[in-house]
Amino acid sequence: LLGPAVPAAGVLVVGNKVDLLPADGPGHLGRLRRSVSAACAGAGLRGAALVDIRLVSAKTGYGMEGLVSRLQRSWRCAGDVYLLGATNSGKSTLFNTLLRSDYCKSRAPDIVDRATVSPWPGTTLNLLKFPVINPTCDRIFRRQERLKEEATKTEDELSSDEKKYLNHLKKQGYLVGRVGRTFQRQKPSTVVDFDPDALSYSIDEDPVHSPKKCEKKEEFTQNEIKDARWCFDTPGIVKEDCVLNLLTEKEVKLVLPTVAIIPRTFILKPGMTLFLAALGRVDYLQGEKSAWFSVVASNMLPVHITTLSNADAIYEKHAGGELLKVPMGGEERMKEFPPLVPQDITLKGIGTTEAVADIKLSSAGWVAVTAHAEEELLLRAYTPKGTALVVREPPLLPYISTIRGARIVGTAAYRTKKPPSFVENLKTTGSR
Repeated sequence: LLGPAVPAAGVLVVGNKVDLLPADGPGHLGRLRRSVSAACAGAGLRGAALVDIRLVSAKTGYGMEGLVSRLQRSWRCAGDVYLLGATNSGKSTLFNTLLRSDYCKSRAPDIVDRATVSPWPGTTLNLLKFPVINPTCDRIFRRQERLKEEATKTEDELSSDEKKYLNHLKKQGYLVGRVGRTFQRQKPSTVVDFDPDALSYSIDEDPVHSPKKCEKKEEFTQNEIKDARWCFDTPGIVKEDCVLNLLTEKEVKLVLPTVAIIPRTFILKPGMTLFLAALGRVDYLQGEKSAWFSVVASNMLPVHITTLSNADAIYEKHAGGELLKVPMGGEERMKEFPPLVPQDITLKGIGTTEAVADIKLSSAGWVAVTAHAEEELLLRAYTPKGTALVVREPPLLPYISTIRGARIVGTAAYRTKKPPSFVENLKTTGSR
């Protein structure tokens, strides 16, 4: 969330990390935006209080130039802006990206400390801030000219460093953007201090090295900050029913996806069970036909398929071990870890290419369920005691089961398939 200090100005909602989710079909971003809008309405945020909803990736830069333009149009310099949100929502990465964008005064990146990016809650302990640039008519015009010029380039016209960086981002996420600066600060030329006395010494003595002078940290002038508006990063809000609260820092790093999620789809018959690590479990109890279960979670989390009759024994034997991976630490770790608690779920299929619902296993990920039209399914899902299990209807990515390769012979799994990445505001090579 981005919100100014002036209550009447409202809230701008930012859906971050959109680069991690694959496009399951045409218009997937529109569906994601509608889902965020519904969540805002459910939380009582609607009407004039909701300035806009923006889908971005602070990490890969997707949507960030559009966000900066929207911020400047909405509030200009009407008040201070606060970045609010849950832990691990990417607020600190968003702060750092805005810091090096046209939203920030040009000299500020050399003065302001960057926010520490960490998966561990409470990392941002102080209110870091940077001064917001005043978007005068001249600055907005110059910025628009830069964006137009950059949008006419193809990937072949980029420098080798830019190409290398873009290829790196493509491996990280599906949606990639470029965040530039229109207003560059003029760097002063480097002046080398020459001290002849420090270089003069006799053959009987060692050279005398004068102590290095402490470089004085740059600070804002009074004129720069007297009427400044500020953008603040704030400590993350810890959700009470989140599975991440139960995990160690090493385990959190495995659970939180940091690169593009590759969906994993399995076809299950009644009487089969799916484990997502040891953090979630879905049993297919009753149904007439097979159904498809698509896992959307960190690529580091293992998925294990077994029969319902063996599921309890598998969990008892392998929770805390390498097969299920998270939690880790063996029997001693599992003694203190909350037991899995069940919740029965009834669903009715709508077709073999469209999921009917997502079973959200707290913050470990979710399982999209796709079944034959009018087919009734009885499922039982589990998450650790004290964490949230949510059935999301309609699903976030309804056509996710179609992103798959051929069936792996002799197993319930399909080969995985990673969709191509898309670079925002860059012409396709050869389109001229």
